[in-house]
Amino acid sequence: MTATPEQAADTAANTGAGAGADAEEAARFHALLTSFEGRPAATAGQGKDPVNQPMIRHWCEAMGDADPAYTGPDAIAPPTMLQAWTMGGLSGHGDRSSAYDELLALLDGAGCTSVVATDCEQEYLRPLRPGDRVTYDAVIESVSPRKTTKLGTGHFVTTRMDVRADGELAGTHRFRILKYAPAGPREKKPAARRPRPVVNRDNQGFWDGVADHKLLIQRCTACGTLRFPWLPGCNTCASLDWDTVEASGAGTVFSYVVMHHPPFPAFTAHEHAAAAAGPYAVALVELAEGVRMVSNITGVPYDKVRIGMPVHLEFLRADEELELPVFRGSEG
Repeated sequence: MTATPEQAADTAANTGAGAGADAEEAARFHALLTSFEGRPAATAGQGKDPVNQPMIRHWCEAMGDADPAYTGPDAIAPPTMLQAWTMGGLSGHGDRSSAYDELLALLDGAGCTSVVATDCEQEYLRPLRPGDRVTYDAVIESVSPRKTTKLGTGHFVTTRMDVRADGELAGTHRFRILKYAPAGPREKKPAARRPRPVVNRDNQGFWDGVADHKLLIQRCTACGTLRFPWLPGCNTCASLDWDTVEASGAGTVFSYVVMHHPPFPAFTAHEHAAAAAGPYAVALVELAEGVRMVSNITGVPYDKVRIGMPVHLEFLRADEELELPVFRGSEG
């Protein structure tokens, strides 16, 4: 089977491999691509140099590998150099098969004109030693169905190279590329928003207070017990009747933890969100009224927060719809 670039373009168009092709057309084009599986990508290749100590030394210096196995009269080559002995340099080898060129022409004709190396896998069967003569053969092992990536849409092509030393199989090298049609400009995603608090009929009044820059504490009208967080009934006398008192905003750090996690985009736009840059402190704050609540500590570095530190209520504007009560500390 042979195909000129012009024939490849016609084939791609006739099989609907371009944008908007339906699943049946894409499957038909993929079947055409997989017909190349098992065909040679390179035949009877020969390494330009025998395995040698200078190249081993340069490799080890570049990698910072001082393993004594790679020096001295009984030296072996680092196993990860397997591909190095097969590379043709700028002048190349000239051993690439016509089948591989035909496959790439088909993909070019389908609009997959860009290429990127994605990964490689190696298997080692015997060590290579200075003086070994390296030969190799390569085969087109697999062509993936159409895949969509951030780079664009295309197909992964995997070749397998069998590397021999003086005729004995020394290892295999699988090399994978993505031939793809570059993606167009991506639409700008809306800015990430902070997670929303759960608001229900039992705590709606609390969040209404926050919207008015008030920190409201429930008070049982039967026994006068203050409670926080908000609950449907009193945990002292079980009464369902309650009203609220407004907290003064003064408090102290009763306990705290330091949180460590990767940065979250939703937090990066806010001045007080230490989570954007790294660790931050979450405290159990004891209010002057005697109840305790969990919140962030702002105004001081996380490693300066201390138990007993005085704090004062402030309101953090997280976005156009959300404000949160937080507590500002002072190193003084």
